[in-house]
Amino acid sequence: MNGEPALSRKIEVIDSHTAGEPTRCILSGGPDLGKGSLQERMARLKSHHDWTRRAILCEPRGSDVVVGAWLLEPDSSDCVAAVVFFNNVGYLGMCGHGTIGVAATLAHMGRVQPGIHVLQTPVGKVRIDLHSSNDVSIENVPAYRYAAAAKVNVPEVGTVTGDIAWGGNWFFLVEHHGLPLELANVDALTELTWSIRTQLKASGITGANGAEIDHIELFTPPHDPANHSRNFVLCPGKAYDRSPCGTGTSAKMACLVAAGKLAPGDAWRQEGILGTVFEGRVRLEKGAVIPSITGSAFVTAESTLVFDLKDPFRAGIGS
Repeated sequence: MNGEPALSRKIEVIDSHTAGEPTRCILSGGPDLGKGSLQERMARLKSHHDWTRRAILCEPRGSDVVVGAWLLEPDSSDCVAAVVFFNNVGYLGMCGHGTIGVAATLAHMGRVQPGIHVLQTPVGKVRIDLHSSNDVSIENVPAYRYAAAAKVNVPEVGTVTGDIAWGGNWFFLVEHHGLPLELANVDALTELTWSIRTQLKASGITGANGAEIDHIELFTPPHDPANHSRNFVLCPGKAYDRSPCGTGTSAKMACLVAAGKLAPGDAWRQEGILGTVFEGRVRLEKGAVIPSITGSAFVTAESTLVFDLKDPFRAGIGS
């Protein structure tokens, strides 16, 4: 089972949360992914060692909401580290909250000091501006609106209209949906966003080059008038993002720029379902929208994950 007999090993991790959303950084003890580019090593992880993703993040050691960040040596000399992000069901191109969590973890380990650093991800290089051990700005990969006012018919709901945008992951962003964005409504919000995602796939509505749209983002006005918007984001594994979602905020700002509603350098304060906030800005580079996100992360645990060969759930519970 993709290397499962080797599960007698111990894996060292550091946990953090960014605006309430957890990240688990894998430091050592995992399988050797060999040499080559980050994309090649990620491919080996997916094809030969996927048990580590499930064992590290799924029950009984993790939960559906935790995002993993596998720290690796970069293959580019200007990068402080490379990272592969993954969740309970698969792999992510980029993760905004996770990148902020990685920065705080690297600071906790003494590997970086306040200042500018570059992190290598499977979708490109991301610039990190570490303000303190907890406060971080990240400059994301270029974001863009792929389609405006796309429509999908959702059973028992009707026609839902949203923008399709890339912010490091693919998003369907919906402003008019009729549901209050409150923690008490999480079940209804999850049901709606999962139905939208299911129907996007069934209807053949995709991102560029047929890419699956695996993140659904709902918006309402903010609860705090100091902010610009409140969101609810459903992630690929059907868990909702506790943070305001870094790649989702990037996608939202790209849509605002395309609609002429956000100018380069202007702040966009995105409130999440917990009331925590990411502050975003964009700059333009040769016509491309380059988003930046500022938020805070806190280390919560240093742990050794133990895999006993006698344990029937040593490889995790789930897919």
